[in-house]
Amino acid sequence: MPTIHAEPYGFDLDPAHAALLIIDMQRDFLEPGGFGEMLGNDVGQLRRTIEPNRRLLAAWRAAGLLVIHTREGHRPDLSDLPPSKKIRGRSGTSIGDMGPMGRILVRGEPGHDIIPELYPVAGEPVIDKPGKGAFYATDLAEILRHLGVTQLVVTGVTTEVCVNTTVREANDRGFDCLVLEDCVGSYFPEFQAMGLNMIKAQGGIFGWVAPSDRVIAAITN
Repeated sequence: MPTIHAEPYGFDLDPAHAALLIIDMQRDFLEPGGFGEMLGNDVGQLRRTIEPNRRLLAAWRAAGLLVIHTREGHRPDLSDLPPSKKIRGRSGTSIGDMGPMGRILVRGEPGHDIIPELYPVAGEPVIDKPGKGAFYATDLAEILRHLGVTQLVVTGVTTEVCVNTTVREANDRGFDCLVLEDCVGSYFPEFQAMGLNMIKAQGGIFGWVAPSDRVIAAITN
């Protein structure tokens, strides 16, 4: 069992009981012209995570380990979209409206899908979630327990929102989480730093933080 040099202390990675959880690497969040950019965000802040995630994903797959992807989005009839979420942000265009990549954050639309660089392959579960956390209103917990997973190596976007929410949910359910600092991203650099600090604070109150190259080295040696 390799020990990953992490903060606040070493993380004992158990590959047989670990899953790589890639959160919301979706076109609407990362690609120019998507929902994220429509809100005035610099998608370049998120796109820097693509290459580290691509390298990690290739190594993880080569090692024959479990990969799970998530996508945030809603049913086409929007019956699972709370009115408060629809209007939040006071944007002229919001969830469910037509955008450059189809209806914004609606399941089945091009913008809702995962970017080509990290696209799932056969056998990799994709969790469609209506909220920020990957455990809310999904079957993620059941999938992990059925497969004997006790550890999550977490990547994706955004650090302070869906990543942090999912890690906190996982912590409450007894899963150990290792968050890879170069594989998670925020539109706001200050939120990126604070989001990671919150996870590893107080002796790892929600989990561990490390760079992805240490995990790649551990699973390829």
